[in-house]
Amino acid sequence: MQIFDPQLLIPARTALLSWYAQQGRDLPWRKTRDPYAIWVSEIMLQQTQVKTVIPYYERWLAQFPSIAALAAADQQQVLKAWQGLGYYARARNLHRAAQQVMQIGGQFPADLKSAMALAGIGRTTAGGILSAAFNQPLPILDGNVKRVLSRLMALDKPPSKALPQLWQLSQTLLDPVQPRDFNQAIMDLGATVCKPKQPACLLCPWNFCCIAHQTQMQNNLPVSETRAPVPHKQIGVAVIWNDQRQILIDRRRQEGLLGGLWEFPGGKIEPNETVEQCIQREIKEELGIEIEVGEHLITINHAYTHFHVTLNVHHCRHLSGNPQPLESDEIRWVEVNQLEQFAFPVANVKIIQALSQPALQPPESAPN
Repeated sequence: MQIFDPQLLIPARTALLSWYAQQGRDLPWRKTRDPYAIWVSEIMLQQTQVKTVIPYYERWLAQFPSIAALAAADQQQVLKAWQGLGYYARARNLHRAAQQVMQIGGQFPADLKSAMALAGIGRTTAGGILSAAFNQPLPILDGNVKRVLSRLMALDKPPSKALPQLWQLSQTLLDPVQPRDFNQAIMDLGATVCKPKQPACLLCPWNFCCIAHQTQMQNNLPVSETRAPVPHKQIGVAVIWNDQRQILIDRRRQEGLLGGLWEFPGGKIEPNETVEQCIQREIKEELGIEIEVGEHLITINHAYTHFHVTLNVHHCRHLSGNPQPLESDEIRWVEVNQLEQFAFPVANVKIIQALSQPALQPPESAPN
């Protein structure tokens, strides 16, 4: 790891801003100075690619055009609007933070400490919002920026092990006169030129001051993080029908992964347990009812960040007992054509798509 040469500071800023003026991406949130709209984009862009975010961003602002509108919305409306973006804690925090802003006067705070006090806003997100909305000279350190700076200084350890040094370099490089454009430029540089694999060094405005490029280390940096093996969970899932041809769904508790979303009930298959045995046990534990497990409906494989799941989905028939939300916030019997009204995780949406096909629905008699 080497220290950035102070003599290269002004040329580096000039080169990056000149490159950005010619090559910067045309993105909708760069056409506004509204801190709310910028805030929404910053949250959506966490863990999600730009091309995926754009249509969600535009629909979101049409549905929730202001902080006040978002704060007044029902959480289920918010989660439904977010459905498909993943990492749903972002949506819950955005909703809660909007309510926090309304409690302090309805204007997004223009200072770093107050912005970081809002739910779901850390230093990078706050810096991104305040620099883009108010042109404040605050550094950022998202994934793209970490990669750019790690190569620039030939960082000899994983970025997570050198955050103070990376923050310091981000602050040092930041153009104090044009921080808005500079932060957007360095993010674009990471997204379009200084890519994770095969960076386009010959096109990079910083190749003259990048130690990784000069030492031919760009393909070996940043140093990889040590990652544990990704566990794979087998899940038994029940589509429970009653005699009125309704299906039982439950809403997950607020805390944890997918909090607040609706789902088809079920749980992890234990060792030496069949799918059918798992489903019967889980439904008894979660809902306090007896069911008959019927035909297999669909098998779905889905990858989360830290684990993979296989959903083994079966039609089931309600036999006895009054369903209780023993391990969820709410339960509801709904018609098949009502399922689209609820916010479900992506994997569960695939179950709904299967249920929309009459051939995959059970016959009028019990699903055996």
